[in-house]
Amino acid sequence: MAKEAEKKDQDIPTLPPIDKLIHEPARLMIIANLYVVKEVDFIFLKNRIGMTWGNLSSHLSKLEDAGYVNVKKELKGKKTNTRINLTDEGRKAFREYRQKMDNFLKDLPK
Repeated sequence: MAKEAEKKDQDIPTLPPIDKLIHEPARLMIIANLYVVKEVDFIFLKNRIGMTWGNLSSHLSKLEDAGYVNVKKELKGKKTNTRINLTDEGRKAFREYRQKMDNFLKDLPK
């Protein structure tokens, strides 16, 4: 029995170094949603993901500081309209993250 458990442990692949900024669940949801569109409105993204204003804003700031997203504020009438899009760097980082996770999960024993 011990040898069987030892063999199963050896079959589990090692998780490769991944982008922990993207790996955090809230930011993963943000980037995954932005990956499939050209640009979104802040309110649309907030409602789609189900985050509070402050929480979404905080996560977007971290992603913006990393160069993964652009946040543009425009005046629309008397209201501010915030538009968000994934940068080329953000797209590349997400593709690399996704590839590493796909490979890791694919290599798990069935």
